[in-house]
Amino acid sequence: MESVRDIFASLGLQVGPRVRFDGVQPGPGVVISDNPATGRPLAAVTLDGGSELETQIAGATASFRAWRAVPAPVRGQVVRAIGDEFRRHKAALGELVSLEVGKIRAEGEGEIQEIVDIADFAVGLSRQLPGSVFPSERSRHRLMEQWLPLGPIGCISAFNFPAAVWAWNAMVAAVCGDVTVWKPSLLAPLTAVACNGIADRVARSMGHEGVFRLVIGDDQTVGEPLVADRRLPLISATGSCRMGRRVGQVVAGRLGRCLLELGGNNACIVHADADLSLAIPAVVFGAVGTAGQRCTTTRRLLVHRSILPEVTRRLTAAYAQVAQRIGDPLAAGTLVGPLINAQAVQGFTAAVAAAKSQGGTVLFGGEPVAHPLGGHFVQPTLIAAPASGQLPIARHETFAPILYVFGYDDLEQAMAMHNEVDQGLSSAIFTESFRVAERFLAADGSGSDCGIANVNCGTSGAEIGGAFGGEKDTGGGRESGSDSWKAYMRRQTSAINASGRMELAQGIRFE
Repeated sequence: MESVRDIFASLGLQVGPRVRFDGVQPGPGVVISDNPATGRPLAAVTLDGGSELETQIAGATASFRAWRAVPAPVRGQVVRAIGDEFRRHKAALGELVSLEVGKIRAEGEGEIQEIVDIADFAVGLSRQLPGSVFPSERSRHRLMEQWLPLGPIGCISAFNFPAAVWAWNAMVAAVCGDVTVWKPSLLAPLTAVACNGIADRVARSMGHEGVFRLVIGDDQTVGEPLVADRRLPLISATGSCRMGRRVGQVVAGRLGRCLLELGGNNACIVHADADLSLAIPAVVFGAVGTAGQRCTTTRRLLVHRSILPEVTRRLTAAYAQVAQRIGDPLAAGTLVGPLINAQAVQGFTAAVAAAKSQGGTVLFGGEPVAHPLGGHFVQPTLIAAPASGQLPIARHETFAPILYVFGYDDLEQAMAMHNEVDQGLSSAIFTESFRVAERFLAADGSGSDCGIANVNCGTSGAEIGGAFGGEKDTGGGRESGSDSWKAYMRRQTSAINASGRMELAQGIRFE
């Protein structure tokens, strides 16, 4: 495509006054979407205010009453059509993701594929939303439970997955009978306009108006009121731990539900018997994919001391190769794109400086990259922890491609190091030993304390079929597959008496 304007034209979306491609200037009431690879503006997007938020929430409440009455399999057919539309426009939308947040083309298109996949999952779910029947202790009574639509939900997404995380929520919520009000990151508003526009267009064409809704605004004007609104029984929020604590506090104060997907400080253990031909590529992708801006990015590498020299040698060589392929995320052969903005580069340099001051040794990288495109590029960076193993900066998540390398002597030490951070999202171990793998996945809960625990595959690259989310400061939420649909529904237990007489449980007599 020539430009973002051409992408929107290819999608057949009429963006009207909301998106402006010409004369883009900062000013009140607009947000500028920049290309992080060049630092230049892509378009200006009009911000919503309090009145627009009220219109969307009130409209969502009305739309929910109609949508919940549509049979679930029919709702599934709407989601099927939406998935087909994303399938048709995968290349264009993937390019838009790359332009707006800097993902390489393969990752941009991969994100749109996640929308297609979760739509397929949701279609199947629409025909099997289950209930249960239980034996009753009372004669000729039936005890059962059913799952019912919950209501309009608020979805707050982050820049690093500007499309997929919304779809994880919106597609599953839709087949459950819910309406979604989406507040995207102000760093990726164009992707949100495109994705919500496609979903809304398809649903409207099938006679279902207002199932997918969008509000683009700042935290004070839109975010805080959205989170506090009692008409939204569920708030699904993806972002920092700081943001999640605020959302959780506000929603708990009104006795609403939260689904939180927050920070990760993910570790990968490479045991003495690991197959390094398997481990090294997985570690490199986990650490530098999306320029280290995934919540599942590998940030800490725990290596058995017997193989630590060999692992660091191979990683350093691999990083040297990757560093030759930093650049335009849309160019063939690029492996690492830019960080999202200048503030992220500052965070990167500050973390490297802190690591050095704490005794860490930079094995590779550690510097910003002065790329011909301009933009916000940095070197993939390897930092060895001091012999003491004390490197406080490694306890904090830095959204950048920094991998801290630690040595360990035995598996119990590695497990303790693995679990010592506040976050608990994703984890991995590489080993050829059944016993070591089972220790990592220990059924008594003493193994990995993360929501995701992988054996012989890396921390990053989750499939939609399994529930995604983490523990501790990661928030405890679960999205996408498995039984995550339960978050978007309410459970109702019913006792049905066909006996013709009143009978109480527990043998109570009231005569």
